[in-house]
Amino acid sequence: MDGRSKAKSRSVKRQVCLLFLMSFVCQTVSEHLRYSIPEEMGKGSIVGNLAKDLKLSAAEVGNRNLHILSLGKKQYFSINAENGNLYVKDRIDREEICGETALCPISFEVVSANPMDIFYITVEIQDINDNAPHFLNGDIKLEISESSLPGATFLLQQAEDPDIGTNSLQNYHLNINKYFILAITKQDSLNKYAELVLEKQLDHESESTVSLTLTALDGGNPAKTGTAKIQITVIDANDNPPVFSQKVYKISLKENASKGSTVIQVKATDKDEGSNGQINYSFSNIADSVQQKFELEPHYGIVTIREEVDFEEIEKYTMVIEARDGGGLVAHCNIEVNLVDVNDNAPEVILASSSREIPENSPLGTLVALINIKDKDSGDNGEVNCHLQNASPFKIVSAANGYYKLLTDGPLDRESTPAYNLTITATDKGTPPLSTQKTISLEISDINDNAPTFEKSSYTVYVAENNPASSSIFSIKAVDPDLGRNARITYSILTSKIEALPLPSYLSINSESGTLYSQRSFDYEQLREFEVQVKAEDGGSPPLSSNATLKVFIQDQNDQSPQILYPSPGAEASASFEMVPRSAEMGYLVTKVVAVDTDSGHNAWLSYHLLQATEPGLLTIGAHTGEI
Repeated sequence: MDGRSKAKSRSVKRQVCLLFLMSFVCQTVSEHLRYSIPEEMGKGSIVGNLAKDLKLSAAEVGNRNLHILSLGKKQYFSINAENGNLYVKDRIDREEICGETALCPISFEVVSANPMDIFYITVEIQDINDNAPHFLNGDIKLEISESSLPGATFLLQQAEDPDIGTNSLQNYHLNINKYFILAITKQDSLNKYAELVLEKQLDHESESTVSLTLTALDGGNPAKTGTAKIQITVIDANDNPPVFSQKVYKISLKENASKGSTVIQVKATDKDEGSNGQINYSFSNIADSVQQKFELEPHYGIVTIREEVDFEEIEKYTMVIEARDGGGLVAHCNIEVNLVDVNDNAPEVILASSSREIPENSPLGTLVALINIKDKDSGDNGEVNCHLQNASPFKIVSAANGYYKLLTDGPLDRESTPAYNLTITATDKGTPPLSTQKTISLEISDINDNAPTFEKSSYTVYVAENNPASSSIFSIKAVDPDLGRNARITYSILTSKIEALPLPSYLSINSESGTLYSQRSFDYEQLREFEVQVKAEDGGSPPLSSNATLKVFIQDQNDQSPQILYPSPGAEASASFEMVPRSAEMGYLVTKVVAVDTDSGHNAWLSYHLLQATEPGLLTIGAHTGEI
């Protein structure tokens, strides 16, 4: 390692130590951490400990699952999910990321789970002196008339140093010579220009060329330098240089100006005549980015747009125009083109994190999604309002740094609305306003919030007596609008007794289908009706249930023979005798047969008939009364 590399390494180490110390003592505002590191730190270098700075315990670090939101951006850092350390993941070149901007923050977001939360991290990248000044076009060639008087100035090519602050270009030096000294001028706070100042008049005849060395130095420790050779050709007299009407032109240009549009026309005059008074215009000492966007008509000094400009890329262009007459005398003017922003960028809606499903008993304020809204425009054109279409029962609230939270704002019921398509609209304040929509699909998961319900609270069932045992007598049905096991219904009969016998000896139920079966043959003459309660219970945790009453009526069948009560049957083959007087007339009541039947209804209606008689025509019997 050479001396310069060692010095650079020591400088970086000092900065790292200092910045790590700063990260330990820096207490952040809610959910926002700031760190500061030098550029070009090695991969795997520790930036800081997020877990400690976020005041997370060792046990919380693993559970919170800290990770960086990518959102399509290049990630320069990584997080160790076990210890919460923030590491450098990729090479960080401050000049590549931020160019000449003094502050170079890299901001990103860290999301944690259990619960979901977002933290805003900003790492400030500090410049190190890793670039030497250099001249854009190498050596410098000048043509100076011998008639140029002492005090005449000649603008030199500008050196560039992509570093910033004291590490950037600080000064120029010119080798000692008898004709020129060096003058340093500032065009603005960032750009320094070197000019040759003529101290002694040139003589073409005695010395037609002059060679000088220009050195550019930065302010690093140690300083870095770049050199350019100045080759001056001394030309014969042309005693009137061109003169611009203005030294500096300031222009405001809308970023939507079309290709070929005129930006400005500069004008220089020359009192000389002939070729010495003919002026040609050209760009002098301008960056490639300016040359790419603008072009200059050499005869009339008209600057036009070559390629469309974009305020979001560069807000300001600076260029130098040289007017040269035919005798080689030149004049310079500066043009500052300030771009004016127009509303040409619609807001970007980026879904940083979201839940695809939430339970229907989610409390108010449950986080559904985290949304990032960006607009590349500035001012009112970049101010964005965000709202939710068909919001109920959801709302969207602003967080910080362009983030919005999509939250529940009312009760959810999966049975009435199982899913939502939530459309987020972001609209800027430009004229006319531009908007972007993003739709989030959200499903509502089921909880056991509905008990099974029967169609009726009471059912009536009729069963004929003498039915076969284990036969189906009725099917009862309950419904549950929940899903899965929360809607899986189990049927049971609540325990009770019928005439001192346990209910299961009479009825059973299929727990899945709700079909009721008789466990024995019913006898109307012993049991005419009974009542049971059926319970429907779902499989939720805890389970929910409801009951229904089942009234069972036994229907009579003609299974009982009539029993003759009078005359009472005697011994086998014995007869009953009735005495009838000889004077009995027609219609005389001899006796009455009395019989009963334990069946009911039509099955118990009796009719009487004579089966045999010794004198068939002598006696009759009433078919319904049994009177003989």
